[in-house]
Amino acid sequence: MPSSVARPARNGDETLKALLFDLDGTLAETDSLHFPAWAAVLEPHGVEVDAEFYRDRISGRLDDEIAAELLPHLPEAEARTVVHSKEVAFREQAGEVLPLPGLVEVLEKARGRGLRMALVTNAPRENAAFMLRTLGLEGFFDLEVLAEEVAFGKPDPLIYVTALERLGVGPERAVAFEDSPSGIRSAVGAGLFTVGIASTHDPEKLMSAGASVVAADFRDPQMRSGLGL
Repeated sequence: MPSSVARPARNGDETLKALLFDLDGTLAETDSLHFPAWAAVLEPHGVEVDAEFYRDRISGRLDDEIAAELLPHLPEAEARTVVHSKEVAFREQAGEVLPLPGLVEVLEKARGRGLRMALVTNAPRENAAFMLRTLGLEGFFDLEVLAEEVAFGKPDPLIYVTALERLGVGPERAVAFEDSPSGIRSAVGAGLFTVGIASTHDPEKLMSAGASVVAADFRDPQMRSGLGL
């Protein structure tokens, strides 16, 4: 990691001012629902999706990019209809999704310390709102930055740069949590110390993408100790 990237705050250290969180795979394990939903809508168009294909070519990417790459033979409007049907199918199955272990405690402790928190996601607005309601996390985040609001989504750093600007916090005073290589590249590109959450991808892939540390979930004692949470 570049030496300019922030280091996590220690207990009693007031340097840390903000936490930035991805949504899918970071707040909750959702790939077990996204994967079959994508497989179902793409199969009629001759695209076979197995677990490896999903991880390498779909997970963490923008819907429009996925459609452009995998459905180039369809008119744009028809491709968007396919993507929309996938997201509807996902929400129909996601009503009982739970937060990752330890997440709520981390959010509550962070709020108690006065840390600012942002949701930074490539997910469509309707999915983001649905998931926050389903997970019972409405009210925790000071702001939400969606890829559809900025010129480039992840893996471009712009979405994290935008979140930091809106929070009024420099990257050296913030930490990002991400589960995908594309998300990690986005956060690291914005200068953030980035915790890889290995709910979806192998820890080695997350480290290779630039994660500063990797944790299985938010119960990880070393990660929690390092952040004073």
